[in-house]
Amino acid sequence: MQKTKASADELIALILNGIEDVKGVDINLLDLREIENTVCDYFIICNGTSNTHVNAIVSSIQKTVSKAIHDKPWHIEGSENAEWVLMDYVNVVVHVFQKHIREFYDIEGLWGDAKVTLVESSYNS
Repeated sequence: MQKTKASADELIALILNGIEDVKGVDINLLDLREIENTVCDYFIICNGTSNTHVNAIVSSIQKTVSKAIHDKPWHIEGSENAEWVLMDYVNVVVHVFQKHIREFYDIEGLWGDAKVTLVESSYNS
C-alpha cells in the first residue's frame, strides 16, 4: 500500500518552490532532527500578506508537491480563517502564517534549539 516515498530533501525543495511561486515571505527551515521527542524532522515556516495570500501559498505547495511526487499532506489545519495554516507531510510540517500571528506565536523562539536556515528568496519581498 505504501508508495515510494520521496526523500525529505526532495519534499523540502518542492515545498519551497511552491512557496516561492506565489511569493511567500520570510521563509525559514528548522531542522529538528537533533532535538528529542519532536513530532517531525523539519518545520518550514513562512508568511503570507493576507488570508488570500496564505491560502494561495497553501494551494501552491499542494499543487507543486502533488504534481512532482504524487504526495499530499496527511492533514491540513487552519484554512478556514487562513491566519495560520499547518500542513502536515509527516516528516515535514509547513506553517503558513500571516505576519502578526507568526510574531505572536514565535515558533522559531519556541524551537530555539533547532538549526534554523533562512531561505533566500529569488525575488524581493
